[in-house]
Amino acid sequence: MNDLFFKLTASYLKALSHPTRLKIINILKEKELCVCVILEKLDLEQSNVSQHLRVLKEQNIVESRRDGSKIMYKVKDRNVFFILNKINDSLLKQLSETQDQLKKGGL
Repeated sequence: MNDLFFKLTASYLKALSHPTRLKIINILKEKELCVCVILEKLDLEQSNVSQHLRVLKEQNIVESRRDGSKIMYKVKDRNVFFILNKINDSLLKQLSETQDQLKKGGL
């Protein structure tokens, strides 16, 4: 693998590295939604949500389309759910191991 591949990978992971962007991906997990619904679920300023959506679009994780006066968003790269599930599995395993060590008095 060359440097470009590592830079692209880092950019993709960086797009996933913010809690708000992870929440957006989770909100869009089941279906395409209007940006107004995303705003409502996040309870954040439109400019803030728009910046996060832009980052996700730049990495081709989400895509948008115009539907009349509404902008609709959906997850474009469904592999993101596989990636996030693997990360969650790893974190749950680490948490379980930490709990086991605490019970044994190891920490």
